[in-house]
Amino acid sequence: MQNPPDLRPDLARARISETKRDGQPTIGMVSLGCPKALVDSERILTRLRAEGYGISADYAGADAVIVNTCGFLDSAKAESLEAIGEALNENGKVIVTGCLGAEPEYITGVHPKVLAVTGPHQYEQVLDAVHGAVPPAPDPFVDLLPATGVSLTPRHFSYLKISEGCNHKCKFCIIPDMRGKLASRPARAVLREAEKLVEAGVKELLVISQDTSAYGTDWKDREAKFPFIDLARDLGELGAWVRLHYVYPYPHVRQVIPLMAEGKVLPYLDIPFQHSHPETLRRMARPAAAERTLEEIAAWRADCPDIALRSTFIVGYPGETEAEFQHLLDWMDEAQLDRVGCFQYENVEGARSNALPDHVPEEVKQDRWNRFMEKAQAISEAKLAAKVGRTLQVIVDDVDPDGIATCRTKADAPEIDGNLFIDEGADHLTPGEIVTVEVDEAGDYDLWGRLV
Repeated sequence: MQNPPDLRPDLARARISETKRDGQPTIGMVSLGCPKALVDSERILTRLRAEGYGISADYAGADAVIVNTCGFLDSAKAESLEAIGEALNENGKVIVTGCLGAEPEYITGVHPKVLAVTGPHQYEQVLDAVHGAVPPAPDPFVDLLPATGVSLTPRHFSYLKISEGCNHKCKFCIIPDMRGKLASRPARAVLREAEKLVEAGVKELLVISQDTSAYGTDWKDREAKFPFIDLARDLGELGAWVRLHYVYPYPHVRQVIPLMAEGKVLPYLDIPFQHSHPETLRRMARPAAAERTLEEIAAWRADCPDIALRSTFIVGYPGETEAEFQHLLDWMDEAQLDRVGCFQYENVEGARSNALPDHVPEEVKQDRWNRFMEKAQAISEAKLAAKVGRTLQVIVDDVDPDGIATCRTKADAPEIDGNLFIDEGADHLTPGEIVTVEVDEAGDYDLWGRLV
């Protein structure tokens, strides 16, 4: 997955207001992949900015370019190699980092002219490579780091990474091999970062990790059994929208639902269900008691009726029968998830699922994907139609020159979910503003409303 064009760091200017001084070295950044990679890019740029480097929004203005890669799927690897090639052609000095950097020979075999290759979250090695390619030349009188660091997202929302790595061994996934086992950040560090972001004007915190609900369970001397609950509660006291992503449906997740009902945390859960059939999930080696997920969903909705649930699924996994796929469609009818994404299975180098028998033909995968998305669209359309006439709070993401505001409800995460559009009387609104609207029209995935 790549960041949308208007938020791709290689296509959008980092949020620093500065003019390049004479003799200041500058670095460009291409950031591919998931929000977790985007956070890594922001940290690297923040460190470089503190050392006196300027941040360039284009290849021509950069003394060197860092390409933060994704290596999760073959298609992502191909996109990363293409981005590296483009940076080499346009600039010439390229340092590669990120998930694909865990396979340096794979990169150098295609692009032998890259200056250095480092793996995911190897910040110090990236800085060393930059120092070697473009020596720092700081001016202590003018190179002052903004309190919020470098942000590659709009000012009003920010990703907050709470841990790295994952302890699960899903057969289709190589994330633990690339990023290691679960390593949770100290709660005080997470909260301090969140406080600084809110103080700087961030209105929405998007909590991310590989396994958010397992946060803190890697601490041997922890006081709480599930530190995730305490962290969610503390974040909920900061006055910003708090949105939880990548939450595995463990039983203890039920403890965070009352915080949503109280308005402390957004009534939204992003849960990677992946499939519904017990045999498919067994072949995937998925964690948690999947057969009880419908019971958990019912319990969540009982405690917080407005909760929005989003998930992603894989169709065409090796061995998936038509009966197993039909089970998934029937499960979808019962679960009635609000937001759904779907991927066709593909082999990933190093994944154990490659060796499974009975791989599904490509045309069958495509057919199942089409049928799944048709089902998901119908559910989305019905759920959005039920919101017509309701009054909702929305956050403004953008106002175009024609005065049309693109907003999101509490049920919508940026880039992956839908939008709510206000096409009248919105020219005075500003990004980050939270306003109240009455929904007057619904589509398959988006809403339209008017200011109240």
